[in-house]
Amino acid sequence: MSKLNSTVAPDWHPAWETRTPIQRSGAEPSIPGRWTPAERSLFRFAFLYFVLQAVPLDWHFYRDLLALNWGNGFYRDVFNLSRYAPRFFGPGVAADTFADWAIVAQIALVGTLIWSWRAKKQANYDGLYYALRVVLRYRLAFGVLAYGFIKLFPLQAPLPSISNLNTAYGDFSAWKLFSLSLGVVPSYESFLGLVEIVGGLLLLNRRTTTIGLLIIIPFLGNVFVSNLAYEGGEHIYSFLLITFALALFAFDAVRLFRLVSLEIAAAPARYRPVFTGWQRTARLVAKSMFIVFLVGVYGYKTYAAYTHGPYQFPQSAGLPDAAGLYTVTEFKLRGQAIPYARQDSVRWQDVVFETWNTISVKSNRPVKLDGWNTEEIRTADVDRTYEQAGSQGRHYYQYQIDSTRHVLTLTNRNPNHAGETLHLRYDRPTGQRITLSGLNEDRDSVYVVLDKQAKKYLIDEAAKAGRRGGLTL
Repeated sequence: MSKLNSTVAPDWHPAWETRTPIQRSGAEPSIPGRWTPAERSLFRFAFLYFVLQAVPLDWHFYRDLLALNWGNGFYRDVFNLSRYAPRFFGPGVAADTFADWAIVAQIALVGTLIWSWRAKKQANYDGLYYALRVVLRYRLAFGVLAYGFIKLFPLQAPLPSISNLNTAYGDFSAWKLFSLSLGVVPSYESFLGLVEIVGGLLLLNRRTTTIGLLIIIPFLGNVFVSNLAYEGGEHIYSFLLITFALALFAFDAVRLFRLVSLEIAAAPARYRPVFTGWQRTARLVAKSMFIVFLVGVYGYKTYAAYTHGPYQFPQSAGLPDAAGLYTVTEFKLRGQAIPYARQDSVRWQDVVFETWNTISVKSNRPVKLDGWNTEEIRTADVDRTYEQAGSQGRHYYQYQIDSTRHVLTLTNRNPNHAGETLHLRYDRPTGQRITLSGLNEDRDSVYVVLDKQAKKYLIDEAAKAGRRGGLTL
């Protein structure tokens, strides 16, 4: 900051002050005396606290930044970087806790005491306050733009799978219901993403920051409350972004209140940093790189990912022309036929083949809930657990196809049922029937006859009706 020149109108004062401005003409250097001792102490703490929260100080962040995948995984790596926060009790958003904030506050408090002890009276707090707002503007923009693009191109909440559509409402967790409800209206999801993107872009210009905050604060407030109400796992991170937004809004809050609510004159904030020589060039290059990197490249890569299908579901193809819901017409265990009974914990009730390599089986055998409830962009199919997370109604299996021997090797996708493997031979006597025979997860012999149902789904028929102009079930 020592090389940063600045000018400030003499009627400028910190946002929380309400003193009557001194009316003078012209401009003069910032006068440290306009900050009271209490304001300086509070600012020192706020400065250190928010810098520690917003500026990556973990070397892992820079390791991941330098190791960015510039191919198809680019948007995933950038998204993960956008959710940086100081974490002392474990990596990832799922490990977030307010205890991390308490540790940051303690460090900031110690730093404040040392700073106050060694502070110089001529310190330029106006310049530091400006620098803090720049850091928070770009950190907040990074966070909302990263989420905005995966909503604009509806990836975050995809359309429900066939298995989801054949699961009872009460078998879903609250957060999964929220995600599915958003997924069935992709145009609304895109609208939410557009709101985030517009708010984030407005943060990139100092003059439009307040307008952007008026968009972002209620939006993030809704995200935070939704995480609480639907038992989501990102309420702490969303609240962190809210604190950044509120800290930025505090700069103009008093003036807006005086002008809009009290209808009295409010002095404008006329502090302007003066950049000279290389500073002006470096500022322009850094801002341009941020926009190109996050809006241009990240936006394009997110769109490219959207054209290949949602990242929530596996990409490996399933059994050809098998996707659909199947009734279990016949079920034998150890050679003994078991008739249908709704409460039977052994007999399968129905089976779903997805277009990808997932089979889900509905039975009365208990399912240990996979409580995953945070946003994760995963590369490997085996790690993409969205389809069964938050659902107790079905057992989900990833399968490998041996088309030569007509054998399916099924592995339970639920981490709480890890190790469950089935080896089943498949036959397709007709286009609507599949028979499975082999060993189940207990190594008992099973024989299953599956008959495909010609079931229509309202969400598909409504989409068709939108093109035809009518809806018929």
